[in-house]
Amino acid sequence: MVAGGYRKVGDLPSAIPVFPLDGAVLLPFSELPLRIFEPRYLNMVDDAMSGDRMIGMIQTRRGGPASRPKLERVGCAGRITAYAETTDGKYLITLTGICRFETGGELIVQTPYRQVRPAWGMFQADLEMDDEPEEFERQPFLGLLRRYLDARGLGIEWDAIASAPAPALINSLAMALPFDTAEKQALLEAPGLTERRAALGALLEIDSAFDAGEDDEPKALQ
Repeated sequence: MVAGGYRKVGDLPSAIPVFPLDGAVLLPFSELPLRIFEPRYLNMVDDAMSGDRMIGMIQTRRGGPASRPKLERVGCAGRITAYAETTDGKYLITLTGICRFETGGELIVQTPYRQVRPAWGMFQADLEMDDEPEEFERQPFLGLLRRYLDARGLGIEWDAIASAPAPALINSLAMALPFDTAEKQALLEAPGLTERRAALGALLEIDSAFDAGEDDEPKALQ
């Protein structure tokens, strides 16, 4: 399967708008629902919908003014594949991940939202879905996941998790679990699915070991 009909990185745009949002990452072939309400990002969605419908999701890093923090080195571009407008003027959109990119340089633009010149080259493999033919040891992994979720008072649809294909399972958990921004970035930047699976398992194991040593009852995520 080819991501969004793009067969090579040369088909991807040379400039994209970016939506800096810490704690939210997008991965290729995965879906990210977003509620857009800030005027500058409403403008961004309007412009994207009239063009190639591409938006880059990216986190920020230390440095720069609070109103314009520095961008992380790597983000992921997604295409708007679902769009709705609420009665109070907000947008509900879904981005489907296409390809990761390096921020090759931020553009000087007149738009209220930021734009970058993406460098796609090292992520050519993102355009082809990774079927990962070899299966991983799912039960030990799910055991770590259960301990992690129970410690935080979080629930999950276990039937769906148990039957999900490995690529969808790993990527959806990497996007959805409440890791900190640095951990999210590490999962995003993992070279491929095998490395992301290992990184995710390590994070679950570290957190589970830490929780086992705590005396206090864990608090539910609000």
